[in-house]
Amino acid sequence: MNTALVTVLAAIAAGVVAFLAGWGIERARQRRTRQTAEDVARQIRAAAEQEAESIREAADLKGREEGYRLRALWEQEESRRREEFDRVERRLLERAESLDSKAAALDRRLDLLDQRDAAQGKREAELDRRVAQRDARMREAEELAQKRRAELERLAGLTTQDAKRQLIEDLKDEARAQAANTIRQIRDEAQRNAEREAGKIVALAIQRMATDQTAEMTVSVVNLPSDEMKGRIIGREGRNIRAFEQATGVDVIIDDTPEAVILSSFDPIRRETARVALEKLIADGRIHPGRIEDVVAKARKEVEQGMIEAAESLLYELGIHNVHAEIVKVLGRLKFRTSYGQNQFLHAKEVALLAGNMAAEMGLDVQMAKRMGLLHDIGKGLTHEQEGTHVELGYRLCKKHGEPDPVLNAIRAHHDEEPHRYPETFLVTAADAISGSRPGARREMFDIYVKRLDKLEEIAMSYPGVERCFAVQAGRELRVMVQPEAISDADMARLSEEVARRIESELQYPGQIKVVVIRETRAIDFAR
Repeated sequence: MNTALVTVLAAIAAGVVAFLAGWGIERARQRRTRQTAEDVARQIRAAAEQEAESIREAADLKGREEGYRLRALWEQEESRRREEFDRVERRLLERAESLDSKAAALDRRLDLLDQRDAAQGKREAELDRRVAQRDARMREAEELAQKRRAELERLAGLTTQDAKRQLIEDLKDEARAQAANTIRQIRDEAQRNAEREAGKIVALAIQRMATDQTAEMTVSVVNLPSDEMKGRIIGREGRNIRAFEQATGVDVIIDDTPEAVILSSFDPIRRETARVALEKLIADGRIHPGRIEDVVAKARKEVEQGMIEAAESLLYELGIHNVHAEIVKVLGRLKFRTSYGQNQFLHAKEVALLAGNMAAEMGLDVQMAKRMGLLHDIGKGLTHEQEGTHVELGYRLCKKHGEPDPVLNAIRAHHDEEPHRYPETFLVTAADAISGSRPGARREMFDIYVKRLDKLEEIAMSYPGVERCFAVQAGRELRVMVQPEAISDADMARLSEEVARRIESELQYPGQIKVVVIRETRAIDFAR
C-alpha cells in the first residue's frame, strides 16, 4: 500500500513537474514572440516616421516651389499692371493736351462766330428793309392790276370768274379732243404693229401643222355580212339584244337598213365599246347572253387600253415627259369627247402644236407651252363622271398629281378665271381661240348663237347716244350707229373701246368680235 501511494505521489509529482516545465517553455516562447513583434513594430514605426519625414520634406519643398511660382506670377502681373497704368497715364496726359488745344481752337471759333453774328444782324436789317420795299411795290402792283381787271371787265362785259370758267371749259374741250386723237393714233399704231407681228407668228404656226377634223356623232354604224345576222343579234324572243343593251348601256337600232345595225348613245366611250364588242361577236358567230358579257368586258378593256395608248403616243409625238398615269388615262378619254362637234383629243393636240410653234417664234419655253396647251382642257375627260366645270376638274386633277404652276395657270386663265401670269399662258389662250374658231372646227347650237347676238346688241344699246346697232358676219362684227349731236368724233374711240371691253368681260365666244362705231352727219336742203 505504501508502494502504491508512493507510486501515485511520484506520478503526481512527475505530472506537476511536466506541467511546470511546459508552462515555462510556453512562457519563454511567448516572450520570444512578443519580443519579435515589438521589434517588427519598432521597425514599422521607424519606417513610417522616416516616410512621414520624407513626405513632409517633399510637401515643404513643393510648397516652397508653388510659393516661388505664385510670387513670380504676381510679380509679372504687377509689372503688367504698372505698365498699363503708365500707358493710361500717358494717354490721359495726351488727351489733356489735346483738350487744351481744342479749347483754344474753340475760343477762336467763338470769336469768329461773334463776328459773323454781328455781320448777320446787319444783313438781316438790310433784308427787312428790302422786304418792306418789295411789299410796298407788290401792293402798288396789285392795286394797278385790280384797276386794269376792272377796266377789262367793263370793256368785255364779263366778270373774272365767268372768264375763268369759259377759259377752263375751252381748255377742257381742247384737251379732251387732243387726248382722244392721241389715244386713237397710239392705239391705231399699236394695233397695226401688233396685228402685223401677231399675224406673222400665227400664220407661221398654222402653216407648220395641219390637223384632220372629225365630227363625232351620237350614233355608230356596224356593217353586217348579211341581213341574216340581224336575227342572230336579236336572238330568241329578243334575249340577245336585251343582254347586249344591258351590258353596254347603248341602244341597238335594227331597222330596214340593209346589212347594217345602228348603235345609239350620248356616251361615246360606251358607244365605241359596244361597236368593238358587236364586231367581235359578229366575227366569232357565237352570240348568246353569256358570250355577250365576256366579249363586252374584253372590249371595254380593249377600248380603255386603246385610249391610254393613244395618249402615250401623243405625248411621245409632242416630246412631253413625266406625266402622271392618271392624267394620261384622262387624256386618252378625250379621244371620244367632243365640244361643239370638235374632237377634244385632236383639239388638245392642235392647241399644243400651235402654242409650241408660237413660243418658238417668240423665244419662249416651247416644251412648257406644249404641255400647257395639251392639258388646258383635260377636265373635259371627267365632266361625265364628276360634278363641276371642266376648268375646276382639270385644275384639281393636275394640282393633285404635281403639274407645274404654269399648267395650272393655263387651265384657269384660258377661261379668264384668273389672270395670265406667264407669257406662255397668253399663247395657249390664243391657240385655243384659233383651234376653236377655224371654219368647220366647231358647231354651235342655234339658240346659243341667237342669244349671243341679242346680248351683243343689248350691250351696245345700253350706252347713251347709241341710235341703233347690228350684229353682222355671224356675230363677228358689231356695227354701232350713234347720234351725231350726242357723240362727237373724239368720243367714238372711247365708246368703241368701252363696248369691246364689256363684251370681253360678259360674253364667251370663239375668235374675236370687231366693234365699229359709225357717226354720220347729214346737211339737207331743198331747191324750190
